Amino acid sequence: MKLLIFISIVGSLLGQNPSNYDRLQTLFVEWREFESPPLLKGAPDYTKKQFKKRQRSFNKIQKNLMSIDTTNWPKSMQVDWQIVEAEMKGYDFNQRILKSWERDPAFYQTIWMYQSDVPAHEGPVNHAVLEYWQYSFPLALNAKEKFHKELALIPAFLKQAEENLTGNARDLWVAGINNIRDQGDHLEIIEETLDKFQDKNKDKKLFKALEDAKKANRKLINWLESESPKKNGPSGIGKENYTWYQKNVHRVTLTWEEEVQLLQRELDRAWSSLKLEEERNKKLPPMKSADTPEDFAKLTDNAVKKMMKFLTDNEIMYIKDNMEPALREHVGSYVPKDERNFFSIGLHYDPLPLYSHMYHWFDLAEVRDNPHDNPIRRGPPLYNMYDSKNEGIATAVEEMFMHAGLYEDSPRSREIVWIMLAQRAARGLGSLYAHANMMTMAEAGQVHVKWTPRGWMEREPHLLQFEQHLYLRQPGYGTCYVTGKYLIENLMAEYAEKLETENKPFSIKEFLNADPEQGMHYDVPLEKQFAEACEDIADRVSNMADNLHYKAMDRQSSQAWTDAENKDRL
Repeated sequence: MKLLIFISIVGSLLGQNPSNYDRLQTLFVEWREFESPPLLKGAPDYTKKQFKKRQRSFNKIQKNLMSIDTTNWPKSMQVDWQIVEAEMKGYDFNQRILKSWERDPAFYQTIWMYQSDVPAHEGPVNHAVLEYWQYSFPLALNAKEKFHKELALIPAFLKQAEENLTGNARDLWVAGINNIRDQGDHLEIIEETLDKFQDKNKDKKLFKALEDAKKANRKLINWLESESPKKNGPSGIGKENYTWYQKNVHRVTLTWEEEVQLLQRELDRAWSSLKLEEERNKKLPPMKSADTPEDFAKLTDNAVKKMMKFLTDNEIMYIKDNMEPALREHVGSYVPKDERNFFSIGLHYDPLPLYSHMYHWFDLAEVRDNPHDNPIRRGPPLYNMYDSKNEGIATAVEEMFMHAGLYEDSPRSREIVWIMLAQRAARGLGSLYAHANMMTMAEAGQVHVKWTPRGWMEREPHLLQFEQHLYLRQPGYGTCYVTGKYLIENLMAEYAEKLETENKPFSIKEFLNADPEQGMHYDVPLEKQFAEACEDIADRVSNMADNLHYKAMDRQSSQAWTDAENKDRL
């Protein structure tokens, strides 16, 4: 019934589409239903037996995709096909190589207290997530049933973890225990909330599910800690697997070696540009941070006003009603000076470099308010495939807005932009060497700390571990800020060159525009012939690399150091 309803909806969207395009839409629904695993004692089943049992079904679905003839399809529909193909390759890679359910204890974290600033949570996430931030308390009847169901499956799921976690990836194992410890803290917060808003007599079932979840969580922590001394294997996936994954799943056609070269170049550029900014600003007084809650509130309010005025008055973006509220909802909170981590240090000097990165929230507001008609493009693609687009554009606009004049009245703020780029390049380089198993996660973290200017990463070991752990769990995420930025700049260059050839002016506003005639919502438009193919997040992930003649650097002629020499330099 569900499939028939879906097909009838899709039928209204097809119009003049090729007659076999509906096969792709139908197959997409079948694929997504398959991708969500069956249940075992009420929890998603990630056992070896389940994967083996369903392999034939997966092969059939993949074969059906390959049998669809896309010859003469419009570019946008070819990209739809590529999105589905990439998701299937991601599934295949995960069960062959990544195997988060076997190697990564953090995979069994089910409770998420916050909304991600990208379309889905960063890193491998299971299919039993409890999105605490989506609930309002006291719980209404339907919400209460859903909340109970999500809590009640935790014991069976964590019991399954003890059976599934047979891997020997030491760094993933040790760091992953912290995720389960954090989940224990989150369960305590949930208990405080339920005590405040729910009736223990009327909601006995809810409170019992909570208590059972807490016990199961403590039991898993004890088991993980007892097994930890036995773990001594590598956690990275290796260079060849990394390159294959980026090319076939995330559609970034850089090799591991080329990513090293690109990130090293951006690290060098960020440091040298920072020093030139400091030279330029040496006669200016140092920046002063906001060191009281009142000063911080004033600083953030002025920063939001300045950002929106800059984007409007300088015709940087088309301004929509949902943009300023989305930014204000995430302006950040005051942090005492001696407790600030990397991001909050800069935030208390000038929030605008970080607010530029919050382009993320403009994206998500548009997704929420104007969802796409096409089911393939409506929600986020699987397996963080969107990372180079979302993190890339958010990182790219930091520098774009700076060059466009955002800091004309605050030259020292430009220094923060370069510090942020250096930090992202440094942490990405560390993650590359960790995936190549040339460094441990701790050693990758030291690259991260050493090459972040002004010692801004030295005071927050929790942030350091969180970031390096995430990048080890999710190949490509640590580098996507810089590789994605390069993709955006490459796109911008080709777009500008095309306009110049046609004797048309370049406009950053049009470059960043979401064209309603093409159905685009918040992504960077491409050359006209690719406009339909880049209607939303998933399109750009597939299309930037495959359809924009993305030029990877020639590692044979331009690699300055061997891998070992690069590592030693860091």
